[in-house]
Amino acid sequence: MMGAMPEDDLVRHVAGMLSVSPEHARKVIADILDYFNETVESYVRRRHAECQLCGMRNEEIFTLLQGELGARLVAAPQLSLRQLRRMIYG
Repeated sequence: MMGAMPEDDLVRHVAGMLSVSPEHARKVIADILDYFNETVESYVRRRHAECQLCGMRNEEIFTLLQGELGARLVAAPQLSLRQLRRMIYG
């Protein structure tokens, strides 16, 4: 009998930690991986739209995004305000 695959170990760990089914644990893991696989451009566009819905102005949003991008687990490259604007408006 072969040992469990690392992914199976992770599913069991998450399922046990959250007291959920293995299927639900797989969904949680997939959602987390999707979050960390999001491109910088997609992240900037998504967060810009979210911040606009909260009533923030572009000047505030772009400054906030610069800080958020630098604090991500795998930090994005340092982007200027101009580069951020270009991602939104082309």
